Amino acid sequence: MSADLSQLVKAYDVRGVVPDQWDEPLAELFGAAFVQVTGADAIVIGHDMRPSSPGLSRAFARGAAAHGVDVTEIGLCSTDQLYYASGAFGLPGAMFTASHNPAQYNGIKMCRAGAAPVGQDTGLTEIRELAETWLDEGAPEPEAAPVTPGTITQRDTLEDYAAHLLSLVDLTSIRPLKVVVDAGNGMGGHTVPTVFAGLPLTVVPMYFELDGTFPNHEANPLDPANIVDLQKRVREENADLGIAFDGDADRCFVVDENGDPVSPSAITALVASRELARNGGSGTVIHNLITSWSVPEVVREQGGTPVRTRVGHSFIKAEMARTGAIFGGEHSAHYYFKDFWNADTGMLAALHVLATLGGQDGPLSALVAQYDRYAGSGEINSTVTDQTARLAAIRTAYEGQEGVALDDLDGLTVTATDWWFNVRPSNTEPLLRLNAEARDGATMEKIRDEVLEIIRA
Repeated sequence: MSADLSQLVKAYDVRGVVPDQWDEPLAELFGAAFVQVTGADAIVIGHDMRPSSPGLSRAFARGAAAHGVDVTEIGLCSTDQLYYASGAFGLPGAMFTASHNPAQYNGIKMCRAGAAPVGQDTGLTEIRELAETWLDEGAPEPEAAPVTPGTITQRDTLEDYAAHLLSLVDLTSIRPLKVVVDAGNGMGGHTVPTVFAGLPLTVVPMYFELDGTFPNHEANPLDPANIVDLQKRVREENADLGIAFDGDADRCFVVDENGDPVSPSAITALVASRELARNGGSGTVIHNLITSWSVPEVVREQGGTPVRTRVGHSFIKAEMARTGAIFGGEHSAHYYFKDFWNADTGMLAALHVLATLGGQDGPLSALVAQYDRYAGSGEINSTVTDQTARLAAIRTAYEGQEGVALDDLDGLTVTATDWWFNVRPSNTEPLLRLNAEARDGATMEKIRDEVLEIIRA
């Protein structure tokens, strides 16, 4: 039976259960395939705090070095710290993490030099096919002339990463702030102490101990259950705000002084206005199609050009490169910066929030109100037996209605004067994902319930 890694190699990364779906020998093959597909003569590798991460990343390094490639291991790091190393050193990179997935999972996020993404259409399919071939036919044959193995060396990049981020946002003159940070036992516990050191911040740390078994809560701040502890602590401490990072600390989620969640769309609009001001009031800002109407509105008000794209980091990064955009944001709390090689970094977004809040006297709730103008449903998932049929039923219900427009950029988006909604099929599960927004709460609830009734019919 020929090898099939399609369940392990996803659209953007490698992700699966260790050792059931993959292990160190397979990681070694991935290392060899990665350097063959990228044509690299040197690469950089980092890993998160999961128990399986050091072994898997070292196996990948062995596979790469066996093909004559020099490997720089930066060890424990956040995903955006690996992107920093890829950008600063001009090397392809591999990050061993399964982000917010449970402890038994692990994965690899890969990039070309300058943090350019390696996804399904940009090399990941070839990497998978090479690994499958080698699993079927035996490991790659050495070339006729023996290859001199590459070196494997270690280098710490944490201080340099922090210095680069702090060179992009001026926090020297902000007022003192009290901030609760929930690292979720993930890599934020590694990066926050160094990045925040020396700033006028009183940091209240939560779950900073690196523990890939996630003993306190899942490291996915987008699930409301996982920020309950943070919300409570912000209120108890009378803090100015709270920040939660996901497992590999590339996403950040913010709560205000009352412990209320600040929508990632509001953070996108806030950071976009800062980046536009820094660029003389002009520039392109990318947003995916389920961020709030507030985002393109604020971008236009600040003199910028909003560009709407599909959901997913490979689409955002491709559009950033194509348009020369200065910033991009997603509803999922991924934030992308031109000054960070078009890669996503939650830490840089967090620094922007701290700089804005610390540069004025009001509370965060008042500050973000100007960026949070509409009533949103959040993402609502429904299990369905036939995604295509349900989408067709929604189309039939709204097509031809006066003043209603439909588009198919990513799933189905239906837009009217006072509301819009988008329904997207999941690529990996039998789900439809609904996001709805309206000018007021009652309208949003009406549209949300109407659409859910069709989806769940």
